[in-house]
Amino acid sequence: MNIEFDVYKQKLNDSRPALEGLAASLNLEGLKNELERLHAMQEAPGFWDDPDKSQKIVVKTKQAETKVERYEKMLSSWDDLMTICEMAAEEDDDSMLEELKEGFDQLAAEMEACRLQTLLTGKYDKNNAIMSFQAGAGGTEAQDWCQMLYRMYTRWAERHGFEYKLLDYQEGDEAGLKSASIMVEGENAYGFLKGENGVHRLVRVSPFDANARRQTSFSAIEVIPEIEDESEDFEIRPEDYEMQVYRSSGAGGQKVNKTSSAVRLIHKSGIVVSCQTERSQFQNKETCLRMLRSKLVEIREREHLANIADIKGVQQKIEWGSQIRNYVFMPYTLVKDTRTGCETSNVNGVMDGNLDAFIESYLNCLATGNWVQK
Repeated sequence: MNIEFDVYKQKLNDSRPALEGLAASLNLEGLKNELERLHAMQEAPGFWDDPDKSQKIVVKTKQAETKVERYEKMLSSWDDLMTICEMAAEEDDDSMLEELKEGFDQLAAEMEACRLQTLLTGKYDKNNAIMSFQAGAGGTEAQDWCQMLYRMYTRWAERHGFEYKLLDYQEGDEAGLKSASIMVEGENAYGFLKGENGVHRLVRVSPFDANARRQTSFSAIEVIPEIEDESEDFEIRPEDYEMQVYRSSGAGGQKVNKTSSAVRLIHKSGIVVSCQTERSQFQNKETCLRMLRSKLVEIREREHLANIADIKGVQQKIEWGSQIRNYVFMPYTLVKDTRTGCETSNVNGVMDGNLDAFIESYLNCLATGNWVQK
């Protein structure tokens, strides 16, 4: 018999405790009990009388069902792979080895992805994420870099089945964008993206410089959770903000609004939110108020910060030394996270949305506290 079957059988036995541990981390029994309760609610008379409430329960049910089904599928895969090992031993059949290798690699990848999800235990980790992009100083060069980041994160969202909705988009003077905001929708969107909050630094030969000189550019990413929880007692009074209206500017060839329906709210703390993609000024204002409320609640949750001004001070420093990640296109290729030490030379892959290694390393460091010393 091929000795590799014995090797994989040992690997499977070694992985079993981790697989069983995931059931505890996922609170599998609790999820099953929750599903029974949710199914009973959906079968009760009058369930659909309140469409908003019923839709939230349907979404919650689907999320719980997905977690249970995902774990049961991993358990079934483990059993099938162990059966292959035992059958190969009995029949001395090497033809099953390739199937065993592929199956084990898939199971290991699925277990790792599931383990990462168990790290998302923050209060708002399960929520949608509001991402804002802001070009730093440097004119066209920085605005082009900001648009590159915008594309990178929207590609990441598409790769992972998240929906994203454009909220605001201010085009650059000659190329790129000055600022933009999107809503990334899906379970755990904020949990996965929260570590991307900060300043991103680019080093490359500028395509806008006739002398082909090397340039350094900065753009800032802000990530906050969308907060819709009605239990959050947080009132925003009309006197707390100033409202401005303006004409929308198209993004990527989109039709530009001819009316002043876009809305910008300026809170007394200095926080500014904008929305231009809804059909009416009223809808844009409502979206702005949700964004503003999410920002204020999220800031309130950061108890180690004395006040809102502290957060604003951090967000405004789009400059050298404050970056969380460096993207080097020239004289060599390297993307490196300054907090976790995670790095890759595959710059093109990263810019096409392949950010999983950076997100995973951030979540692991967050869980263990093993950050790279600057």
